Amino acid sequence: MKYDPDKHHHRSIRLKGYDYSQSGAYFITICTHDKKSLFGKIIDGNMVLNEFGKIVNDEWIKTEQIRKNVKVDEYIVMPNHLHGIIVINGNRRDTLLCVPSESFGKPVSGSIPTIIRGFKSATTKQINELRRTPQMSVWQSNYYEHVIRNDDDLNEIREYIINNPLKWDLDRENPINIKM
Repeated sequence: MKYDPDKHHHRSIRLKGYDYSQSGAYFITICTHDKKSLFGKIIDGNMVLNEFGKIVNDEWIKTEQIRKNVKVDEYIVMPNHLHGIIVINGNRRDTLLCVPSESFGKPVSGSIPTIIRGFKSATTKQINELRRTPQMSVWQSNYYEHVIRNDDDLNEIREYIINNPLKWDLDRENPINIKM
């Protein structure tokens, strides 16, 4: 089965009752506010990061340095979005019988929503300090996630991420392809 990013394009498909802090691999896509190209350019099929893109790249890598049970797998910072795979290993919640409930004002430590919230907050603060625009949005309020269920799924998503810059001209996130 070929990975199809358009199948559930950037709408929340969170699984009802699913524990997003349990061990597993998760494919994440986070888009910039209004899909503005903030992080660099695609030149000859390669992503060339600007100073904002380098902040995003560095913070994404830091995700696994901050959280001992999280590994950053394949990822790419694109001009106006980030694709990445996060792997959660051996979270203590895996042994609990109850599924922790993520809700507004009650983050679940080590969960995908909490990890993404922290990432977006850290990058927004740094980018806004650099461009002297306090309180300005960098990211869209939501993000897309997909629970990776098997090695075939994982490998297809890795391939999709790796090839994303080569397909930028056709990418639906490319501003020239966004229909108003």
